[in-house]
Formats: sequence, C-alpha cells, structure tokens
Amino acid sequence: MPSRDDYLHQPLAGRLARLAKTPDELAAAIGGRSDAALSRRASDGWSAKDVVCHLRDIEELVILRYHLMLAMDAPKVFAVGAPPHDAAAWGIGGAVPFPLDPDRWREERQYERNDAIEALAAFRRRREEVLALLNSLSPAQWQRTSIHPEHGAVTFEDWTAGVASHDDNHLAQLRRALQS
Repeated sequence: MPSRDDYLHQPLAGRLARLAKTPDELAAAIGGRSDAALSRRASDGWSAKDVVCHLRDIEELVILRYHLMLAMDAPKVFAVGAPPHDAAAWGIGGAVPFPLDPDRWREERQYERNDAIEALAAFRRRREEVLALLNSLSPAQWQRTSIHPEHGAVTFEDWTAGVASHDDNHLAQLRRALQS
C-alpha cells in the first residue's frame, strides 16, 4: 500500500484519480452487506460502518481545511492522529483535549447508529466537492500552504498525497472488518 511519501512521487493527476475512485471502492466493498455485517467490529475495534462514517467526517474536515488555506496565509491546521508536539502553542493541553481523536468521534457521533449507505452517499458528495475545488485551483494556489503539526508547511499537493494514503489505509481496514 503506497505511503504518503510514495504518493508524493506520483504525478498529481494520479493522486486525484486515486481520490476519485475511493467512493466506488467503498460502494463495491459494502454493497449488498447486511447492517449486522457492516457493524461487526474487527480486532482494532472498528467496523466497516465506522470506517465509512469516519471517511465522511474527515472529508468535511478536508474541505474546510482547504478553504482555510485559500483564505489565510499558512494557517495552523490540526490533523487526525497527529497531535502537535507543542500542544500549548496550538491552544490545547490540560483540560482542553486534542480535538481530532477518531475513537472519540466514533463514540460521540454514534457511528454504530448511522446507516452505512447514507454515510457513503454523504462521503461521495463531499469528495466530489473536494475534487471540484482541487480541480479549480490555479498553479499558484496549489502551492499555498498550511502548517501541519508533524510535517510543517504542507501544500495542496502534499495534502492530496496524505489523503490518498489515508483512503488506502481505511479501505484496507474496512476490508479487514468485513472479513472478521
């Protein structure tokens, strides 16, 4: 499975194509499955339904991040699973928890109560919006940055590599959950 760095070495068009096919891959994986099968948790504690809901919610975060990058110069942005090393500089720590904890989202947003097909439809709509935004960027806009807690300055091109790798990781997780 390609890593973020592997995707960075691929042409941008290939990364965008990868992002475009994720909704169809999810649909193929979950199509015709019962709610019980989609809700069964794998050894990591996540179900196929959880993965679809997570991707839907992440996609909402992605498009907000991209609009922030267009509106501001080098904004600091949180990334799921990447708490900053200097939490206080990012306004978190102590009584303020890291806001992008996927397990917390799964529990608080009650993923198990969601309909996987509806979550997939929402993810598909959001991914189409993200791709429309990316396809509208000028060459200069592609080089705009945000500040990632671990990677420092990250451009739109960098983000597409990270999202492509994220999709791959969660598709593999979803397939494992369906096999359990």
